[in-house]
Amino acid sequence: MNEFYRTAVPSVYAAGDVVGFPALASTSMEQARVAVCHAFGFQYKQRLASTLPMGIYTIPEISALGETEETCKEKGIACEAGRAHYSNNARGLIAGDTTGLMKLIFRCSDRQLLGVHIIGESATEIIHLGAEVMESGGKIDSFIELVFNYPTLSEMYKYAAYDGLGNLAGQKLREG
Repeated sequence: MNEFYRTAVPSVYAAGDVVGFPALASTSMEQARVAVCHAFGFQYKQRLASTLPMGIYTIPEISALGETEETCKEKGIACEAGRAHYSNNARGLIAGDTTGLMKLIFRCSDRQLLGVHIIGESATEIIHLGAEVMESGGKIDSFIELVFNYPTLSEMYKYAAYDGLGNLAGQKLREG
């Protein structure tokens, strides 16, 4: 099978569970869209995103994307994390979620966003902003530059970014 999900039989495409990992409904639909666009010659949706979000629809919801601190360590990537707690977010308090957490993982050298991990109310809804920044190769600074509606859960990206950059500055002071 090629990058357009075309099999060895030129008129047959395959997507979803039959092609293996990651076997997520959202990913399967996107694989199928790539296949359809290729099969019919449409000039859009030519590839699957390089980073795929995962969602677990429990209470609380869990959503994750990209690297963790552990996978960065295994790969030899110097990283830092920034956290924002639902208990410090007005919308989190309004929703009654005082235990939720957002964590952003970024590379120390250039502050490129490498991972987003959320547990809490609407985690599967708010993961996508992080996905866009990661897909475009953006930095954690992107969240500081944005203006977020208030009160929203999405503004936790800004506060997790501030926390992460503060942690990075503290790390440099300790090393220096």
